[in-house]
Amino acid sequence: MDAYSALLPAPVKAEASTGYCLLSADAAVEADGSPLTGAMVRSFLAELLPLADNEIPVSTTRSVTVAVDDGAGEPGTYTLRVEPRRVEIRAGGSEGVAQALTTLRQLLPDTIWRRAATPPPEGWQVPCGTVEDRPAHGWRGAMLDVARHFFPKRTVLRYVDLLAAHRFNRLHLHLSDDQGWRVESRLHPELHRVGSWRPSTRLGPDGPDDGTPHGGYYTLDDLAEIAAHARMRGITLVPEIDVPGHTSALRAALPGLGRPGEEQAVLDTVWAGGTSIAPLGRTEAVLRDVLGEIIDATGAPYVHLGGDECAMDWWPEDPEVAAAMAEAGCTTPQQMHGHFLRSLGEFLAGRGVRMVVWDEGYVTGGVLPDTIVMAWRGDEAAGRAATTHDIVRSPLFPTYFNFDQSELAGERRSEGGPVTLDDVSAFAPAPSHWSPQQRERVLGGQFQIWTEWVPDERHLDYLAFPRACALAEVLWSGRVADPDEFRTRLARQLRRLDAMGAEYRPLDGPHPWQTGGTGVWRRTSPGRIAETRAWLDSISHQA
Repeated sequence: MDAYSALLPAPVKAEASTGYCLLSADAAVEADGSPLTGAMVRSFLAELLPLADNEIPVSTTRSVTVAVDDGAGEPGTYTLRVEPRRVEIRAGGSEGVAQALTTLRQLLPDTIWRRAATPPPEGWQVPCGTVEDRPAHGWRGAMLDVARHFFPKRTVLRYVDLLAAHRFNRLHLHLSDDQGWRVESRLHPELHRVGSWRPSTRLGPDGPDDGTPHGGYYTLDDLAEIAAHARMRGITLVPEIDVPGHTSALRAALPGLGRPGEEQAVLDTVWAGGTSIAPLGRTEAVLRDVLGEIIDATGAPYVHLGGDECAMDWWPEDPEVAAAMAEAGCTTPQQMHGHFLRSLGEFLAGRGVRMVVWDEGYVTGGVLPDTIVMAWRGDEAAGRAATTHDIVRSPLFPTYFNFDQSELAGERRSEGGPVTLDDVSAFAPAPSHWSPQQRERVLGGQFQIWTEWVPDERHLDYLAFPRACALAEVLWSGRVADPDEFRTRLARQLRRLDAMGAEYRPLDGPHPWQTGGTGVWRRTSPGRIAETRAWLDSISHQA
C-alpha cells in the first residue's frame, strides 16, 4: 500500500500485507465522533452498490469502524487499516475520515469513480494493509470566480467532488465583483435582483459585445447545500464578498453606497473596474447584514473580504467620506481602506469567523492579528506578509490556472501565461530562502480560476486539470520529488478523471474542440505574456 501522495500510488511510508478485503454496501458502520463521520462512510458504501440488487456478493465486509480523535494530529491526518473482513479508520477529525475514504477509493478499480459503477466479477477488492498518512499543508484550496461568469449550483457541486478526489480541503467562492453579485440577500434583495445580471458581455476590452444577458445567483439555501456537500467530502467553504473595490454590481443595486454623481451599473466588460464603494457607516451596516446571512447559511469558519485593486483616490474629495476619515483618524485613503477592512473583520470575529484578505489588505493595515493573508503578488509580497501573519500562497505564477497552459498555438486565449504543468509541479509554498519563522506562517496554498475568459463548465475543466493534480501533490506531499514518477501516477489519475467525466487538457496538447481558433479566443500573444510578467514584477515590489 502507498501513502504520502495526493494521487496514490506512490511507494512511500506504507505497510502492506497479503490478501484482500471485499467491500460491500451492507457493511456495518460503527463511528464515534460527530454524526457527520458516520454519514460520510455510509455515503461511500452506498456507492458500492451494484447496478442490480440481485448481484450483491455473498462474501461481504463485516464492518467499517471509524474512530475520530480531534487531538490525533492536524486535520486530514488518518490511519487506514484494511483486514480480510474489516476496515478500520482512525482520523484527526472528519477531514481525516474523508481522506481515508479517498484512499480507499483510489485503491479500487478506476470504474469506482463513475456515478454508477459496475463492480468487477470478483467484487470490490481492496488490498489488505495499513496506510498512515498526513498532509504537508493544512490549507489546500481552489478559488472559483463565479462573478465574472456565473456557474450554476450543479457545476459547483460537481466541482466539489473533483476537488475532493485530489484531497483539496478548501473551496474559495468569489461571490461578488464588478460584473455580478452572486448570492441572495433577504435583507437587501436589490443585491440579487439588480446586481446578479448584466445586459451583455464583452470578453475583454477589445472584445465584441455579445448582446446576450448574463446572470444568476445562489439562494442562501443553495449556498447552505454547497457548504454541506463540501463538508461531507472534507472540504470547507470559504465565501468571498470583495470590498471595497470590485464593487460595481453592489453599487448598481444600492447606488447610495457609491460615489455621488457617478453612474452605477453592473459592468458588461469582464475586466477589473476602477471605482469603489464609500467607506461609510451605512455601507458597513449593509455588509454586516449580508455577511451575517452568509455565515448563518453556511457556518463558514472563514470569510474572505477581498481588499484588492481598490480605486480610492476620490475618497478625500468627497465631503462625507472625508469627514468619516477624520473621525477615524485616517489621513490617507490607504489608512481608511485598512480601517474599513478591520471594522468588518471585527464583526466577523464577533461571529467566531476568521477574516481572510488579499495581500493589498495587509499593505494598507486592513488586518487583525489572526487575519489570513492570501498572497498573490509573488514571493516578495508574500514574504513580507509572512513576517507577521499566517498566509496562503496563491501567486499569479504559477497558481493562476486561468492562464495559458503552454506556448502551443492551439491554446485557447487567456489573460497571460503560460503556466505549465511543470511550473506547478516545481512550486514551493514555503520557499527555502525564507526564515524559519516565515515558513511556519505558510498555511498552504491554492489555485485560482478567474473567469473573465471562462464562459462554461467545459472550459473550467480544461483549465483546472491536470494542473490541479500537480498542485494537489505539492500541497499534500510537500513537493513533487520525482517529476517522471509523478507523471506515471498522473496517467492513472487522468483515467479516474475520465470516469468522473472531467474534460481535462491532455498532456500532449488540447483536443481540437479545446483550441481557440481566431477572433476573441485567439491565443495570447508572446508580447502580452511579457507584459503580464513585467506588470507582476512591478506590483510585487509595492510596499
